[in-house]
Amino acid sequence: MRTLAAVATVCVCMAGAGLWWSAGAAPNPGSGAPEVVRLGTPDAPAGGVMPVASTGADKLEKFKGAEPKPMPPLSFVDAEGRKVDLADFKDRVILLNLWATWCGPCVKEMPSLDRLQGQLGGDAFQVVALSLDRGGRTAVEPFYKKTGVEHLTVFLDPGSESMKALSLRGLPTTILVDPEGRELGRVEGAVEWDSPEVVAFLRQFLGHGGGPARGRGGMMKTGG
Repeated sequence: MRTLAAVATVCVCMAGAGLWWSAGAAPNPGSGAPEVVRLGTPDAPAGGVMPVASTGADKLEKFKGAEPKPMPPLSFVDAEGRKVDLADFKDRVILLNLWATWCGPCVKEMPSLDRLQGQLGGDAFQVVALSLDRGGRTAVEPFYKKTGVEHLTVFLDPGSESMKALSLRGLPTTILVDPEGRELGRVEGAVEWDSPEVVAFLRQFLGHGGGPARGRGGMMKTGG
């Protein structure tokens, strides 16, 4: 619990072009890896938010040939409290975004994730925005309403179990998962997910560009 509590106080942001996308890559201080900002410490600006990089499409391209690696079993719940397994999304490309309402960079990128889901979401692709807010639904649903989120389904991990399972260093972290349920790579920090460059990059994984967009909750099966 002490370890999870410490991790939950970390926000990962982008400094300059410090975007990291590499399956199984280890942080390298000399390689432009993203800066990890601990909220409330002297090195964090007011609000704990560091400058966000540009779209980051150039960084995504260099890892197109990354070797997929297995994802650990991962379960969470939807807004109704029904159990959801990551394996339920098999046969589609998943952009798994770990976030929280208290994380400034997470809040900044959420509208672009929503627009990305509206643009590409369908039978071939889904953004899975997994909230680690302890308040669960009571924290996320008002945030979605306030910020005008229309296309993202509410997924919740109030116990932050995913942080340990996925060996996260902080939030936001976004993992690209292939149709076989394997990790293709991950990004630490906020990204303009609906920028033309990033959308074009993701379309290459979908082959035909993804299916038609669908609304909340109409894209997957859940089990209790």
